[in-house]
Amino acid sequence: MALPRTYESQNCSIARSLEIVGDRWTMLVVRAAFEGVRRFDDFQDVLGVARNVLTDRLSRLCDEGILRRVPYQDRPERFEYRLTRKGVELWPTMMSLMAWGDRHYAPDGPPTLIGHRGCPGTLTANFTCDACGASLGPADVEPRPGPGR
Repeated sequence: MALPRTYESQNCSIARSLEIVGDRWTMLVVRAAFEGVRRFDDFQDVLGVARNVLTDRLSRLCDEGILRRVPYQDRPERFEYRLTRKGVELWPTMMSLMAWGDRHYAPDGPPTLIGHRGCPGTLTANFTCDACGASLGPADVEPRPGPGR
C-alpha cells in the first residue's frame, strides 16, 4: 500500500517537513543550491533531472520560501534561484544526512568531505572544525573530494 502524499491527520513536525523536502529531487536541488548552483540550466546539468521535474521542484521550493527567484536578465526574462534564510536552515539537516550516508552507504569512504574554508580541517558531527575547533556554518565550508570519489 502506498503512503499518502500529505499527512494532515498526523500532528507531527517530521511528517509536515517531509511533505515539503521529503522527495529525492527536492533534496538534491537544495544540495546543489548549497554548492552554489543558481540557474535552471545549471541545476539540470548538475542533477540530470527532467525539465518538468526540475520546474516543479524549483516552484515548490520557492512557494515554500526555501528558495527565492532573483531576476538576472530582462530579455528574455531569466531568474536565479537562491536559498532564503529558511533554506539555509536546512544546512545542518543536509550535513547530518550526508554524514549518515557516509557511515552506512559509502564503503570506499565519503565521496565528498566538507572542508573548513581556508583551513586544512573538516566539518565534525558537532559542526566544528576538526583542526582548529571553530564553529562552522554553510558560509565557512567548501566541498572537497573524499576518498570514495
